Amino acid sequence: MKPLHDADAVQRLRDRLAAGNAAQQSLVARPDAAPLLEVMAAHSPFLGDLCWSEAPSLVRLLDRGPEEAMQCALDPLTKADPAATRDAVASLLRRAKRQGALVVAAADLSGAWTLDRVTQALSELADLSIDFACAHLLLDAARRGQIRLARTKGEPRQITKGSGLIVLGMGKLGGRELNYSSDVDLLLLHDPDSPSYHEEHGAAPYVRLARDLVRLMEERTAEGYVFRTDLRLRPDPAATPLCVSVPMALSYYESLGQNWERAAMIKARPVAGDRAAGEAFLRELRPFVWRRHLDFAAVADIHSIKRQINRHKADHGAGAEIGVAGHDVKLGAGGIREIEFTVQVLQLIWGGRDPALRDPTTLGALAALAAAGKLDRRAAADLADAYVFLRTTEHRIQMVADRQTHRLPEAPEELARIASFMGYPSTEAFAEALTAYQRRVQGHYAKLFEAAPQLSSSESSGSLVFTGVDDDPETMATLRQMGFRDPGSVAAMVRSWHHGRPRAMRSERARELMTELMPALLAAFARQREPDAALARFDVLLQRMAAGVQWLSLLHRNPRLLIRLTGLLGAAPQLADHIARRPEALEGLLAGSYAAPGEKPLAALPALVREASHLEEALDATRRLVGENLVEIDAAELEGRLDPDSSGEARSAVAEAAIAALLPAMQSDFARRFGQVADGGLAVLALGKLGGREMLPGSDLDLIFIYSHDPEVEASEGGPRSLAPSEYFIRLSHQVVAALTTPGHHGSAFEVDMRLRPSGNKGPVATRLTSFERYHLEEAWTWEHMALTRARVVAGPPALTKQITSAVEAALAAPRDPAKVLADAVAMRTRMLKDLPADGPWDLKAMPGGLVEVEFIAQAMTVAHAAQNPRLLRRTTRHVLAELGSQGLIDEREAATLIQAERLWRSLLGLMRLTVGKWREPGLPVTVEEALRRGAGALVHQEVPDLAALRQLMQAHAGAVRAAFERHLGKLSG
Repeated sequence: MKPLHDADAVQRLRDRLAAGNAAQQSLVARPDAAPLLEVMAAHSPFLGDLCWSEAPSLVRLLDRGPEEAMQCALDPLTKADPAATRDAVASLLRRAKRQGALVVAAADLSGAWTLDRVTQALSELADLSIDFACAHLLLDAARRGQIRLARTKGEPRQITKGSGLIVLGMGKLGGRELNYSSDVDLLLLHDPDSPSYHEEHGAAPYVRLARDLVRLMEERTAEGYVFRTDLRLRPDPAATPLCVSVPMALSYYESLGQNWERAAMIKARPVAGDRAAGEAFLRELRPFVWRRHLDFAAVADIHSIKRQINRHKADHGAGAEIGVAGHDVKLGAGGIREIEFTVQVLQLIWGGRDPALRDPTTLGALAALAAAGKLDRRAAADLADAYVFLRTTEHRIQMVADRQTHRLPEAPEELARIASFMGYPSTEAFAEALTAYQRRVQGHYAKLFEAAPQLSSSESSGSLVFTGVDDDPETMATLRQMGFRDPGSVAAMVRSWHHGRPRAMRSERARELMTELMPALLAAFARQREPDAALARFDVLLQRMAAGVQWLSLLHRNPRLLIRLTGLLGAAPQLADHIARRPEALEGLLAGSYAAPGEKPLAALPALVREASHLEEALDATRRLVGENLVEIDAAELEGRLDPDSSGEARSAVAEAAIAALLPAMQSDFARRFGQVADGGLAVLALGKLGGREMLPGSDLDLIFIYSHDPEVEASEGGPRSLAPSEYFIRLSHQVVAALTTPGHHGSAFEVDMRLRPSGNKGPVATRLTSFERYHLEEAWTWEHMALTRARVVAGPPALTKQITSAVEAALAAPRDPAKVLADAVAMRTRMLKDLPADGPWDLKAMPGGLVEVEFIAQAMTVAHAAQNPRLLRRTTRHVLAELGSQGLIDEREAATLIQAERLWRSLLGLMRLTVGKWREPGLPVTVEEALRRGAGALVHQEVPDLAALRQLMQAHAGAVRAAFERHLGKLSG
């Protein structure tokens, strides 16, 4: 680092050291000490004084490195006696602070420590100081008989454990990001249910302890001070005592807590006192901080705080605009606070859905947000670089005189000192770097907060007035010009919203948001083929919502979501009805919930399940994420952004991830009641569309539960009740099925079909592995082996998974008569055509030459030929058909035709389910016909101009499928 050449200051320090004790004198003689002494003396009178008063710490750092030097400074805070006198404790705390401050500064200025390590070390110093002080004050209260303590000797943590005193670090201390001359923000609580709580004295001892703690930490003596301490982040600080009871704090946050307090709680952590009680309090507070739904209403709320800061800074001339001299690098434009607000708001919006985004550190959160796709990677890198630069600048400002300031000096010579302290050759070079960082921060901050979407629409000519009881003529004309067929009904509907008739519109803020949103909303619906019907579906959606502010804020801040929503409401009545029943699923449209190929679906679910305070909370999180993911996949398929193969794989991946996350949770809950079966395990075998990774919208899950255990075990052990192994796993399987199918607040996750298990509906829900193996080798029918061709284990212990996979492959590869297999398949299809004929012209699954017959070709030929061609065991229909072609069992061109037909049927079936569901009429609604023609055209790579062309395409593929079926399996009579 290039020092400011203040030769007098450097020489004065050298003279003082040379006249001092042995440690001080040794520093003058050491060449390795010279650069540090010059930098600190030339730039900081405060650090120069510390070099003299705490010379042994600097010697230790030079000899042993900063880590060991810092540990030596901290050791007394864990090993000294907290029962010492108040003066002795005060002296020890101040000595530790001086030594720690010197070591941190030297490690920072020498480049030995990064910013992360610097702030972490300062935070650790504060943690141990507060803990030691609290232990001392608790012992003092115990001596007076005001608090009961389980232990009155030992380390501070042993004394404070179970004390009923909770000390939460907030702000930079909570995030382990303390700056060089920071105050510490603390939230002090006391637990009336703690065994240490003395009923006679009540809360008074804890309030007194809080007051004494502030005095002990802040009071300036000849030895200095420890940390300035701020207790104003407690609930309602103007009306509450310094130490608040846990019940009162929980009640406040649940009923009156503000968004800024939620943001503050992101960094909260126990730093002293009863840490277990502190963790329990934060767990209770988790639903307040981390909302289950996307919380865009917090954006404006948090930004209002920044606007107040800007006004305050402008009033005091302290850098409301980008600048250098006199600029506040924390609160000013392009400063640290803008980075922190950006991070915290994005965490509040998305962190309820993904625990991985809850990192309390700013740099860690930026990385997590970028990794999750919630913040552009370039923006995250820019903000991280700026954060390091600005925090380093902040530290240099504070190091000069150990003042809690974030403001650059105005005097040119003092500003030059900071520029030099930062390593720049001139003030101009420093100013250029600083303002470049500020502009980047301000730009990214503005994109999130200040660049609100333009909701006015130039597409609507004329005025839109929805006040009063009569229809405004100009409004009617404008609506008619926009394309609405019944302007009077539209106007009446909108008036009902403005009058607060839907429950979601009863708050003033919701009506304000709707007014701002109205031009863009109507313009978006006007672009639909049937705008009146689409808007009516929006009204149904609004009527079913309990509250509107959060949801309307979501649309207000995300015009892209508004466009997607109106498109879906216009094109897909079935999907619209689903969204109307579960409005929270809309968040999936914004979140981009479904995992792209190579990404893990429902990545946040295992963490949400683990952190759930009870099983129903875990199930609720599963239902919510499953619903959001499936809606996003459905919408992407409808919009043509996902082909039928990708959407089928995505839905299957969601189901598999949900089962894999829930199974351990259900097993753990079950074990608490019934113990465990020695060497026992339960696995879930998927068949059907899930097994083949071909799930369609609304597909149920074909599952078989298979268990294994030590044959010598007669009952489960370790729980209040015991069960025989068979009953244990059968009941556990019932619980897993219930978890997947029972509706909750967010509906049910899936429907489950278990008719494919051995013995069908009449058999037990769970099958022992040995019974499963024997059944499929000795008793299973051809149709059961055909179903088994798609079987794969989706959850369970690795060893059991391997055994089941081997059993399935062994059953399918067993020698059998191919002619009999094919004849059985033909007989079964013949019965289906007679007993379960196609339900109308659009039953693409059951119709002759439809999806069922394609799947029969793949499955029956796999069972018939797997013994000689094990490569046929591919599970997914299109992969099996391709393998049949490559093995020469069918012509390769024929295989390609069948693959295209299977894709076409799945594509059209999926689109039908999303738009109208079952449809028995020959004709189709216009929007549905368009969706089907577009989907079919994308698959066959040609335009499908009208319904007649679509029918011709379908007939050609159905004919090809039927011909292949009869050529390879046998003649059908239906």
